[in-house]
Amino acid sequence: MSDENDKTEAEKARAEIDKKYEKLLAAATGTDTNNLEIESDNSENQEPSPSNIVDMMLGKSSGKTLDSETMILETQKRIWKAIKQGGAEYYGIISESDEFLRKHVNEKIPMAVMFVDLVGSTNMSLSLPEEKVAMIVSSFAQEMAISVKQHNGFTLKFVGDAVIGYFIHQSALMASDNAISCAQNMIKIIEDGINPILNNYDYPDLFIKVGIDYGESMVMRYGKDKVRAHVDLLGPVMNIAAKVQNKAKPQQIMIGEDIFNKIHPSSQKNFELKTWDDGEWNYRNRQTGKLYPVYASKIKQ
Repeated sequence: MSDENDKTEAEKARAEIDKKYEKLLAAATGTDTNNLEIESDNSENQEPSPSNIVDMMLGKSSGKTLDSETMILETQKRIWKAIKQGGAEYYGIISESDEFLRKHVNEKIPMAVMFVDLVGSTNMSLSLPEEKVAMIVSSFAQEMAISVKQHNGFTLKFVGDAVIGYFIHQSALMASDNAISCAQNMIKIIEDGINPILNNYDYPDLFIKVGIDYGESMVMRYGKDKVRAHVDLLGPVMNIAAKVQNKAKPQQIMIGEDIFNKIHPSSQKNFELKTWDDGEWNYRNRQTGKLYPVYASKIKQ
């Protein structure tokens, strides 16, 4: 009897979620705006048009900085839509990085580099149909890319279930703070935005590992064609960001000393120097020859 009650409660919860987001989708397509309550901007006393609502649901930024609650809500809209419609429509993000890099081929650019990896995707692929795994991984990657953009960064590429981003600013301190804020926001999006929706449809929780460092990267073009030849980044900072990401625990951010020294003291308090077992970490600073220090974010207990 208890199992039947639990099942009924779960079905009711899903029905409520479906009802809520079906209204949003109806408003977005212009078929029903009567029942949708939209909070208007205090400086502009007019409701957004259906096309603007579509932009919000597809993640198209109006150029305004979104508060945390709004970002979580918009993430939930997109994830819900992906589940119900077999995939969400996202606007192009990689092309923005591609356009920027083509203007700086063969240049060395100081930047914060971020590697984000989805934990447990292999186990997920063994327990879920391929099309559902593809939907989850694609939606996850795009949500992480949206967070990068919202923190003034670029998404370099998607590699399987990983996302690589970078942050550039005239101020190294600002680029570094943007990268750390983005990583923290990603974890919040996973915990408060994506997982609650997935849980209501019996999908497993998602977890991520993030690695970040700061340094120069060389912009490379593989071929003579200035328009179509592949462009990418190369440099030690790319390697370090990837290596520290691999050492992180689920829902943890690991960063190199070069970026740790550039972030705000209030952010530094959220990290602690990582201690290694013998042979666990072998990367050495090129200038000093000493073991390169790495800092790990404090995980919530």
